[in-house]
Amino acid sequence: MTRTLVLMRHGKSGYPDGVPDHDRPLAERGQREAALGGQWIISDIGTVDAILCSTATRTRETLVATGIEAPVTFEERIYGASPDEIIDEIALTDDAVHTLLVVGHAPGIPFTALELAEADGSEAAIEIGRKFPTSAIAVLTFDTSWAEIGRGTGVLTRYHVPR
Repeated sequence: MTRTLVLMRHGKSGYPDGVPDHDRPLAERGQREAALGGQWIISDIGTVDAILCSTATRTRETLVATGIEAPVTFEERIYGASPDEIIDEIALTDDAVHTLLVVGHAPGIPFTALELAEADGSEAAIEIGRKFPTSAIAVLTFDTSWAEIGRGTGVLTRYHVPR
């Protein structure tokens, strides 16, 4: 069975005075682009079965703006996570989930995409290596269980920057 992983960076955030990084909200542009990202996921990827989301305010607001509804696990570990930590969280996903959306931060999200696809030299991988702006989305497919994903086990099929 093919599994689909959608990795999304949070939308553009604001920088209000005195607000800690974890609590920064989305800027108006971030709201708009996250909504466009959600529309693209729904129309081009299809149904999302489950979501892993960082606990940061801007990731939570990004998720709401996407309009995607599925069971959500808010995971503090995704905030500031390395690719290995993100992969460890993904590996805990139930195999009944066919499509998983992870909403997180840079550099963890783009580096996770490159690690799982082992920077395969595709146009998508080259673009991700150049820049993974806010609200950007990488899509990978796997022919393994979630527990078996790791370096080079995925195929990077899409890269999209909603604007």
